[in-house]
Amino acid sequence: GKYASPVTKEDLGRATWTFLHTLAAQYPDNPTRQQKKDVKELMAILSRMYPCKECANHFKEVLRANPVQAGSHAEFSQWLCHVHNVVNRSLGKLVFPCERVDARWGKLECEQRACDLLGSTTEFGEEKH
Repeated sequence: GKYASPVTKEDLGRATWTFLHTLAAQYPDNPTRQQKKDVKELMAILSRMYPCKECANHFKEVLRANPVQAGSHAEFSQWLCHVHNVVNRSLGKLVFPCERVDARWGKLECEQRACDLLGSTTEFGEEKH
């Protein structure tokens, strides 16, 4: 039978960063204890289960040197941008100016409230995204 064409490391990386930055864009200003725990756990799991072993091991080291900061939306999105830049530097890529992170990666486009974390209306403001 026909097999799917293999995904490149680069494709996988880009998809993963898009996922993470979109997650960060929707991360609340005042996350619950559980949300903070979940986001740290997600990063730890990624560093263990990421389909590219060499990348996973590198991410483990990066996390060890830069523990997840998830106390607020600003903190998490800035932390993620910093970590993305650490990885980019190691790959010889350009770094992204972290003060522009909110302009570059926005929230998921979907029906009002349909994709807020926990469907919560209090933590995301009422504007439509």
